[in-house]
Amino acid sequence: MTNSFRISGNLIDILQQKIYPATVTVENGIIARITEDATTYEQYLLPGFIDAHVHVESSMLTPSQFARLAVVHGTVATVSDPHEIANVLGVKGVEYMLDNGKTVPFKFCFGAPSCVPATIFETAGAEVTVADVEALLQKPEVLYLTEMMNFPGVLHEQPDVMAKIAAAKRIGKPVDGHAPGLRGHDAKKYIAAGISTDHECFTAEEALDKLHYGMHILIREGSAARNFDALIHLLNDYPEKIMFCSDDKHPDNLVEGHINVLVKRALALKIDLFKVLRAACVNPVLHYKIPSGLLRVGDPADFIVADNLDQFNIVATYINGIAVAQHGETRIPSVIAPVINNFDCAPKSSSDFRITASGVTANIKVIEALGGQLITNSFTETLPVVDDQLFSSTEKDILKLAVVNRYNPAPVALGFIRNFGFKQGAIASSVAHDSHNIIAVGVDDESIAQAVNAVIAHKGGVSVVDNGEVSVLPLPVAGLMSNLDGYEVAARYSELDKAAKALGSKLDAPFMTLSFMALLVIPHLKLSDKGLFDGDTFSFTAAVL
Repeated sequence: MTNSFRISGNLIDILQQKIYPATVTVENGIIARITEDATTYEQYLLPGFIDAHVHVESSMLTPSQFARLAVVHGTVATVSDPHEIANVLGVKGVEYMLDNGKTVPFKFCFGAPSCVPATIFETAGAEVTVADVEALLQKPEVLYLTEMMNFPGVLHEQPDVMAKIAAAKRIGKPVDGHAPGLRGHDAKKYIAAGISTDHECFTAEEALDKLHYGMHILIREGSAARNFDALIHLLNDYPEKIMFCSDDKHPDNLVEGHINVLVKRALALKIDLFKVLRAACVNPVLHYKIPSGLLRVGDPADFIVADNLDQFNIVATYINGIAVAQHGETRIPSVIAPVINNFDCAPKSSSDFRITASGVTANIKVIEALGGQLITNSFTETLPVVDDQLFSSTEKDILKLAVVNRYNPAPVALGFIRNFGFKQGAIASSVAHDSHNIIAVGVDDESIAQAVNAVIAHKGGVSVVDNGEVSVLPLPVAGLMSNLDGYEVAARYSELDKAAKALGSKLDAPFMTLSFMALLVIPHLKLSDKGLFDGDTFSFTAAVL
């Protein structure tokens, strides 16, 4: 691999909104000259794609392995929020991500986590204090304050919340937002505090509200949460205020595509090429001051080669003048990363997952999972009481949901959920936003116990139990990531995904959907390791009424 060379193609100048044939001269990883040519080429040169908000940990890959897969699709940089590993390991986890990201030629833009733990209503593995945030923000490679999920804390001007925002503002680093459903005066106050982005809008009306108050809107299309269709047409009128992101992307989906998929879909809707590429390539660089080139003289040679403007297939990806991917294959070597973890949990028995009740029937509160969304619905249902217990009902598609504290000995939290559709078996995962305790859903107590114990045995992982047979993908790095080759992890995860769907689930991403059922900062009803939680009243509620 060399970083001094010449390459020719039809250059897409996004900022000047023109396309012209040119030869780009790269010297020592920097664009030294751009010379306009008199010919027309069969390939196009343009700045690389940027994921404007992603939790790398959700790919189940270390940053170095994530980069290997992402560059194949033309991604040269990510705005990466490391609050998943921070919830497990605190600042030590953030530093792990920073260090591992530096081992590959990829532009990771990491932030200082703003909300660790996310709430006081769950058990996390660590805390990131105001002092921690201030210290992290002083690092040159930490470019922003990550998503401020505690929007009630902003609205009520809680001292620690405001101190973290002030620390970022003092040194001119942006503050990311996270305020699903926030509208009107509250949205205005939240944004006025210095919050600059939001990736949680699930209607165009909500996004417009926030755009009018000066916020940047990130159009998210991940493995579970998908808002592209609802928001993409905003790009027509607000090209300087829109970015693309995945938020959470499982490894099998990352093998298939990344930001390039959103670009193709937007172009298929006949949205102007320059507006689409502004969102995909330029706006994140300008907003976060990412040290990523925009195909200008003097910039780092970070760019991609596409075959045409219809299919937009990525022929090659260059970062700092290094060819990191060519013809659909990564050129970043695979290196096994060290293991770091925080896991202290004893095996469980089936009796730990019993839900007792009296009488002939019992009214229960049920979480309704929604495919493609992080929000859930809440409703009540009646189940028969058998031997003083409540069981899953496959007829009503109501299954048991469990959250197991993985940091300290504690009783198992239990509830009920609809829309997983299992007819037998169970699945479990130590990826459970945001505190990453063990979460499981299943048809019977024995299967749930087996699935949970498979995760415990490996100190993290995802598992499937079908008629007593257990399959597991270990995730030894913080209980969130594998340290193996990314393509191998993707293949193994794909098999587990198929196994979960074979239990009867119609969800597109059952593991990803499951991982958000403990995310208390997203309404309406969730389950933490401490109990069933009402996101509207921000308080615990009874599972059996």
